[in-house]
Amino acid sequence: MTNPAPNPTPITGELDLSANEFWALSLADRHAAFAKLRELPSPPYFLDPQNPFGDSTDGYYGLVRHADVLEASRHPDLFSSARGATSLIDLPPEFNEYFGSMINMDDPKHARLRRIVSRAFTPKMIKKFEEDVQLTAVAIVDDLIATGPCDFVQQVSAKLPLKIICQMMGIGDEHYERVLHNTNIILAGGDPEFLSENMDEAIGQILTAGSDLAALVTDLAAARQSEPADDLTTALATANVDGEQLTPAELASFFILLVVAGNETTRNAISHSLVLLTDNPDQRELLLADFEGKIAGTVEEVVRYVSPVIWMRRSLTRDAVVNGHQFREGDKVALIYWSANRDESVFADPFKFDITRSPNPHVGFGGAGPHFCLGAHLARREITVMLRELLQRVPGIHASGQPDRLLSSFINGIKHLPCKLD
Repeated sequence: MTNPAPNPTPITGELDLSANEFWALSLADRHAAFAKLRELPSPPYFLDPQNPFGDSTDGYYGLVRHADVLEASRHPDLFSSARGATSLIDLPPEFNEYFGSMINMDDPKHARLRRIVSRAFTPKMIKKFEEDVQLTAVAIVDDLIATGPCDFVQQVSAKLPLKIICQMMGIGDEHYERVLHNTNIILAGGDPEFLSENMDEAIGQILTAGSDLAALVTDLAAARQSEPADDLTTALATANVDGEQLTPAELASFFILLVVAGNETTRNAISHSLVLLTDNPDQRELLLADFEGKIAGTVEEVVRYVSPVIWMRRSLTRDAVVNGHQFREGDKVALIYWSANRDESVFADPFKFDITRSPNPHVGFGGAGPHFCLGAHLARREITVMLRELLQRVPGIHASGQPDRLLSSFINGIKHLPCKLD
């Protein structure tokens, strides 16, 4: 690869990933743009998106190839998360109060939190989660059959992961709409349906949403200290690993991570599943003919094809040459999973939805390394159980119109999706 100039020239126009206009393009146009970017001799460089906290002349490299995303994921000592993983601009301290979860940390802090959190997920608790997923999916399909044609997102895909997470944490059904509203705001991206187009108002909405979710779980954790229950909040609030426990702020930020990431990504994977099985009837027939034999491959292909989380950010801790490219200390990079999962050098016919694809080394849950998605097992379980319940009981269900897509560079989301059951 050719080394960049000391001040890389940003790519602009139709390939400006920092512009909302780019993410409003059709999927075909976006995929064509990324195909061009993957052909470049070096990772492309873009100016930062608009910074509401002050002027910025910084930029970031887009890691659009599979090999570059894997390399960055495998070397967290070089590609750091400490300056933020979910924003391309450096956020002020008040944002970290609610959103400073372990995905924005490096070891040893990251390892400490992950160790404590992982200890709370006991085999008994995991088994209970899996049973809850099945019972919840049955109830959702019961309601769907009674309702008939509807918005699939509202009636099905948004319900399952959110209800499971609330049940896991011991949060009552009376808080369901409150949690859903706040998660929609936090991951709204640039979508005016959920977030004000006035930047100052939007910042206030996001901070308020984070504060409200933090207050909800902090109050619940305090109650569980005196009255323990068989839920994840109790396990997290009382977990003790080598004398270390989560602080109230750490517990709150982990809950926000769990409810936002665990809800939105699984919700969107389920929504996209219906679109993909509607648009690819041959793959639908393959799955129906041998559900248990094909469902694992279907879930992996949905996650590859969709890439619910489009990118994560890292920052360079020192000068280094990676895959022939010279990076400098402080450089920002975006690990663009959405592009890496269509890399022609890794995936044969990458634009084809193929539930029999094998091998399928996608990075839809992140690349290998300490930041690989902690909830990947639960997400796979939820998608599997929901598709099984739907296709066994309502085998004719299909998308009956075009999906209403979220305007976001970060989440590949579907806001609304009409469906019919015939």
